[in-house]
Amino acid sequence: MSKPIYVLSGPNLNLLGVREPEIYGHQTLDDVKRLCEARASAFGCTVVFRQSNHEGELVDWIQEARTEASALVINPAAYGHTSIAILDGLKMLSVPVIECHLSNPASRETFRRKTYVSLAATGVVSGFGAASYELAVEAAAGLARKAK
Repeated sequence: MSKPIYVLSGPNLNLLGVREPEIYGHQTLDDVKRLCEARASAFGCTVVFRQSNHEGELVDWIQEARTEASALVINPAAYGHTSIAILDGLKMLSVPVIECHLSNPASRETFRRKTYVSLAATGVVSGFGAASYELAVEAAAGLARKAK
């Protein structure tokens, strides 16, 4: 069996469906997980789906992905705008990295328009709500297949 695609979500995403639904939608993180699993399965892949409000835990999982993942999808949430530690972790990966956002950061507050994660990402998917995750998993699966 091939290595899974890691799908990591940052702070406050555990409250999807409740937190600012006018921006992030009404789907829960469990809904997003099911979408990711279904999309990965359609490409013959599996996912490891995790969320944390803690920066260090996200860094630990990124480091784990170095040897355990075929690709990484990350929605860093607010950490994308602040975390050099996450950037440094991502720069150590040799697998494709897809940055993912539910909303379109470029159309929001000025401080959201730049992320450190983008400096290490192979590509970015944003602005499609929960479908952003599906599209990111699809991109990750395609890139991982090409990298074999």
